[in-house]
Amino acid sequence: MNLVLTTFGSYLHRNGELFVIKVKEEKNEISARKVRSILITTGATLSTDAIQLAIEKNIDIVFMDKFGGPYGRVWHGKPGSTTAIRRQQLRIADTEDGFKLALSWMLRKIDNQIDYLISARQKRPRASVALTEKIDKLRAGRDKVAALVGTLDEMREQLFILEAHAGQRYWEAINLLLSEQYRFKERSRRPAKDEFNCLLNYAYGVLYSTVERAGILAGLDPYVGFIHTDNYNKKSLVFDLIECYRIWADETVVSLFATRQVKRDMFDKLHNGLTLNKEGKAVLMTRFDNFLDEKLRYRNRNVKRRETVQLDCHEIANQIGELK
Repeated sequence: MNLVLTTFGSYLHRNGELFVIKVKEEKNEISARKVRSILITTGATLSTDAIQLAIEKNIDIVFMDKFGGPYGRVWHGKPGSTTAIRRQQLRIADTEDGFKLALSWMLRKIDNQIDYLISARQKRPRASVALTEKIDKLRAGRDKVAALVGTLDEMREQLFILEAHAGQRYWEAINLLLSEQYRFKERSRRPAKDEFNCLLNYAYGVLYSTVERAGILAGLDPYVGFIHTDNYNKKSLVFDLIECYRIWADETVVSLFATRQVKRDMFDKLHNGLTLNKEGKAVLMTRFDNFLDEKLRYRNRNVKRRETVQLDCHEIANQIGELK
């Protein structure tokens, strides 16, 4: 589970092998064995003993801004493998092998979107015709992406253009799954302009932290990207890999609207958009955590959905290591 601190003034400390969360006069204890990550989304106080327990148990402490973006992390910092993987990762980034690997992630993203829309269409017969039109266009865009050949330097711009066109069709389809009062004009980020994007951005932030952690544990360098170019302090590989899992956030947020869990008072207004408040974070994180903790069959193993990210990152590290 993720231990999420959303209340201003929370105090996290240690009692033996337990994390103790104190909020005013209320106190809760949670076994460190049950905690995967600690997400701090507001002003909180941590004892050094709590930090030590987290490091001992390989639990990362992630600090998140008001939009859900992680801006800092505390953990053991040990690499997940030898530096040979990172050297190889850097070597192949601009080769045809690197492009094929990156292309597979982008295709997986679009395939996830198509599969999700097909599933959603079955539950919304009134929107079936319109959804089918979007799905067909998305498939056509997917075929164009799959046909690309070359290196990332040669194909990056074309890849981004095709991905943007496919994304436009996808978000148009997602809008059809929402009630009219919550439909959005376009994707908006920091800050979000509407309730849907506000929830989605925060879920992406949580997912970003999960992918970054898995990549580092697998021995990958988060700063050496393939599709996304290298910029100062930009964890480009994380932006690449998260494409494979964004669908989880999409599905979770749409389900909150479909089950009427979204209320206007879950959001605070900014002068140029919206931000998720404590109540909104609690609703989203409860649903998203439960979704990520669901067991599924993956590579002949029964694992939690979130654990598939770690399995994938280890597989990617192995693929990179085997390339000549």
